Amino acid sequence: MDFRFTEKQEALRREIAEFAKKELPPDWLSFDSFGDTTDWAFVMYLAKKLGKKGWLVRHWPKEYGGGGASAFEKLIFGDEIAYWGIPGTKMGASGTAWVGPSIILFGTEEQKAKYLPPIAEGEPDGIWCTGYSEPDAGTDLAVVKTRAARDGDDYVINGMKVWQSMAHHARWCWLLVRTHPDLPRHKGLSIIIVDMESPGITVRPIIDFRGAHMLNEIFFDDVRVPATNLVGEENGGWNVVMGALNIERTAGACTGDSKRILEELVNYAKGAQQDGKPLSKNPLVRNRLANIAVEIEAVRLLAYKIAWTETKGQISPVDASVAKVLGTESRQRLVTAGMEILGPASQLRPASKRAKLRGALIDMQFMSFIGRFGGGTNEIQRNIIAWMGLGLPKA
Repeated sequence: MDFRFTEKQEALRREIAEFAKKELPPDWLSFDSFGDTTDWAFVMYLAKKLGKKGWLVRHWPKEYGGGGASAFEKLIFGDEIAYWGIPGTKMGASGTAWVGPSIILFGTEEQKAKYLPPIAEGEPDGIWCTGYSEPDAGTDLAVVKTRAARDGDDYVINGMKVWQSMAHHARWCWLLVRTHPDLPRHKGLSIIIVDMESPGITVRPIIDFRGAHMLNEIFFDDVRVPATNLVGEENGGWNVVMGALNIERTAGACTGDSKRILEELVNYAKGAQQDGKPLSKNPLVRNRLANIAVEIEAVRLLAYKIAWTETKGQISPVDASVAKVLGTESRQRLVTAGMEILGPASQLRPASKRAKLRGALIDMQFMSFIGRFGGGTNEIQRNIIAWMGLGLPKA
């Protein structure tokens, strides 16, 4: 396979770079994956601009407002956006990345017409949150208890969800519920689209150690939802969720932000002094950065493999799990190494004059931990790889 970019692909990379230099503040270096520490008005401003350019969903089919981009163009676009840290692409990332594609795969024509355009255009009504995890259902989603009972033309929903990213900004929730309590646990589940402005919904913030508000709890108290908001078949939600998670997990193979941070660390090491010599001459530092560079390249090549399989109309659950594990853990090792190389000042926020690398590492460090859990824990991904990829028996 020839991994060199075509002229069209190189032109896309240049166009994204020009957009970033024009629209982002000088010396911008932010990899806040969901905009929780970035001004929300700025996030939505960029989202609208990206929507007008057709960039938010350029990987969607043209008939649904996308650009019909190939899997390779999707990869290049995602890497370049991540490299520059353009936050507008992450407004309600679940909408652009996996909810929208899942609606395209499983939704009705009416649902596609209603929900896809606002996502593609970067509108406030295109912001989604994902309602999977519960206090007793995270790693094992098959035990969710949030109940949706059919009542005439509606479902009545009761229960709660936890760890919902950006639910305080979301207009819609992609909600996993139990619609039949007596069926086996992997059956009796359904996906229902819920309007977050519905009566009976309470969103409570979970403030993280940075003081940032990204995560939430959502409580549902007799929330009525039209039965037309059911995605796919009633009690067939497990297949929908698995499809959506496979799409979500492949995002872990994006290396643009890691590549940028590695470049920043290399430049820092060349300029910093230790014992009268450039830090870049320290063999421990050189070895650490070299190993990370190899890991990033491995993740990049895996991403190309996944893109190739997508061109064949396939998304391998095993490849998705491998990408999720390798991508998130290599990113965590990168940031940990960066914080050790930069020293205590790496923990300072961007507003501090003493912050190094413009304070980018502390938020990225926090997000690197979340990455190991979101979309299914890495321990569960290793089980999937063992069972489905290596054919090992289940314990």
